[in-house]
Order: sequence, then structure tokens, then C-alpha cells
Amino acid sequence: MARWKLLAWIAIGVFVGNWCFTNQALPQSDTVVVGVATSTGFLEGDESLKAATLAVEEINAKGGVSLAGSKKKLALESIDIRDAAPGVPVPEALLGMEKMILEKKVHAMVVGPFRSEALLAGMDMLAKYKVPLLGTIAMTPASEEKIKKEPDKYRYVFRTCLNAKYLVGYLVGMMKHLEKEFGFKKLFVMHQDVLWARGTAEKVAEILKAAGWEILGIEAYPTGASDFSAGLLKARAAGAQVIMPVFDMPQSGILVKQWNSMKVGALMAGFISPMSGSEAWKTFEGKIDGALNAIFEIGNIPVPKVPASVAFYEAYKKRWGKEVQSGHGPAPSYDSVYLLAEALERAAKVDAEAIVSELEKSDRSGAIGRIRFDQGHQAVFGEDPTQAALGCVIQWEKGGKRVVVYPESVAEAKVKLPDWIKPAR
Repeated sequence: MARWKLLAWIAIGVFVGNWCFTNQALPQSDTVVVGVATSTGFLEGDESLKAATLAVEEINAKGGVSLAGSKKKLALESIDIRDAAPGVPVPEALLGMEKMILEKKVHAMVVGPFRSEALLAGMDMLAKYKVPLLGTIAMTPASEEKIKKEPDKYRYVFRTCLNAKYLVGYLVGMMKHLEKEFGFKKLFVMHQDVLWARGTAEKVAEILKAAGWEILGIEAYPTGASDFSAGLLKARAAGAQVIMPVFDMPQSGILVKQWNSMKVGALMAGFISPMSGSEAWKTFEGKIDGALNAIFEIGNIPVPKVPASVAFYEAYKKRWGKEVQSGHGPAPSYDSVYLLAEALERAAKVDAEAIVSELEKSDRSGAIGRIRFDQGHQAVFGEDPTQAALGCVIQWEKGGKRVVVYPESVAEAKVKLPDWIKPAR
């Protein structure tokens, strides 16, 4: 009898053990875990997380992704790594990303680090744990060079958003458009003193100088600076015709208000993050009339000539009760989830190597235009949304309307000068 009881308990133990194991394994086998580790306390990070959430919800509402005949839902996990906050060291930010990789067992990531410094340092971690990332905020082309140099090690990193190289192209193109329209050739540059902004500002100045422009000054401001009047006075004294700002910090909107109040006779044309969204007109009390601002990726603003950009913009508004306010991050974050889902379905399994191989073959017409990756795993940007992803430049008009003025393929109107600024010819 004693032996029978022992065997019975062993059998029960085996059954219970198997049952527990099976049920513990179910969540992992039934879901694909997608991680978002970025600065969610900043506008771009917060809205990119919301855009990724929207895409996950849309895909799951249709049953999830199809993998070898079975459907798997996507599960989104997020963490605020605070890498965009002043004073937060890169190693501290990366601890948050590693924590999410290890504790949440993510299969892939979207959005990724905010700062290029954090992305470059984090690439070794992604290689160590073999986690594919579709980045949508950090912009340094240095990540592409690392991938080209050691493709086997860094092949897990992709970028769906605009990089600094393409931003330089759009800004130079915009300046040459202003030269053609108004004869402007005198530039003053004001930028945030971080890697991507410094590199962008200096490269634009270098290219324009070689094209015959006068570069009257380049002023750098630490993250968190909130008074730009001294730089504006220098621009005025030097006779600048165009002031090019390059900033992503919240305080940078003050620059445009000061430009308007001081009536500096140079057109403001560049990138100021808080000036991108529809609410900026109210936030800055209408004192941004006439300013030009780059939108890094369409979809963050609806562009009628690209219906998918309008569809995303409206879906985001319906889901979250307000329009996209960031000019950088949300639309490519939304597209990144779909790119990942499509790669998973082609791979037919949740395997990092297979996912990466399929991501390299991506060809998707999304909210930001047509998305294909180059050898550095950077989405190709251009001026034709049927052939490449697209950024654009908008101009604020009286009443708070944002009008696309560049590139010409999607422009809705020509640039208009504020009444206190005169053309050079």
C-alpha cells in the first residue's frame, strides 16, 4: 500500500509539474513581446510609445501575426530610460534598457534610445542579447557606419526615422529654395549642443558655404537653455537673412517668441521641436507666424498627397483624443511595428536571426512613404513618397495653419515672408 501511495504521489507530482510548466510557457508561446525603451517623459518618446501602441492594438484586433499557421498576439512593454533628460549619464539610461530585455524577455524593440550617444553605446547590448531594434528617434549616421563595418555583430539595429544626413539634405534643399525665391544667401546658425544637432548644424553650414553662402555665425546652447536674445542680436547685427535653429529641447520654443518680439529681420527656418505640432500656435500665442519648421517624417503631419500619412494621423487622433504634436518619431514608430509584424510573418518564427534577415527585405508603403532599408539598415529618405520615405518643411500661417512648402512633390503653397522681412532682390 505504501509503495502504491508513493507511486501515486509521484504520478500526481509529474502531472502537476507538467501542467504548471505548460501553463507558464503559454504566455511566451502565445505572444511576441515588443519592447519600447526610450525617454517617455519627453514629447517624442511619449507620442512614439502611443503610436506603437496603436499599431499593436490594430494588429491584435485582426488576430495578431500569423506564424506558420498559428496566430500570435503582440504584447507591448515599455520603460522610461530618461536618456534625453539633462545630466542623466548614458550607462544609467542603458541599465533601464537591459532591465527590460532581461525581465520582460522582449523578442524585439521599437523606438529605442532618444540620444544618439545612448544608441551607439546600446548597440553592443543589443548584439549581446540578439534583440532586433527598429529605432525611431536617435539620428546619428555613426550607427550605420558601425553596422557596415561589423555587419554580423550589429545587424540587429535598424532605423526607420530620418537620420541627421537626410535632415541635412532637407535643410540644404530648403535654403537653396529660399535663395531661388528671395535671393537669400546670408545664414546665422543656432543649435542645441548635443551630438545630432551639432553635427546637423555644422554640416549644413559647411555645404552652404561651399555653395557660396555667407555663414555669419554659429551659436551653441546647452540643453535646458531658455534665453536666446544674445544670439538673435548677433544675427541682426551681422545682417543675417536666414536664421537656422536646430533644437529638440522643450525650452527652444522661446527662441521663436523672442525672434518675433524683437522683429529680427531674418527668416526663421530650421527645426525647433516644440514648434512642430498643431498646438504650438496656441502655446506660443501666435508668435510663430511665418516661421518655417522641418517635420522629420510625414505622418506626423497629414500630407494629402500621401493618403497613408492622413490615415495614421486620424487614427492616432481618434485613439488618443488629440493630434500628434511631435515632428519626429510617432509615424515611423507606428510603421516600425508593422514592419516587424511583416518580418515575423515572412520568417514564420520568433527568431532574431530570421527576423533580421526578413527586415532587410522590407518594402512597405506606410505613413512615412515607401520604406526600404539600405546596407546600414537606415530607411531611405527622398523627395518622392512612392519611392522613399519623406520628410517635409511647413510654414506657420496666421490663424494657426501649418502649410507644407517643401519639397515641391508634396508642397501645398509657396513660402511667404513675414511683413517685417524683405527679400534680398
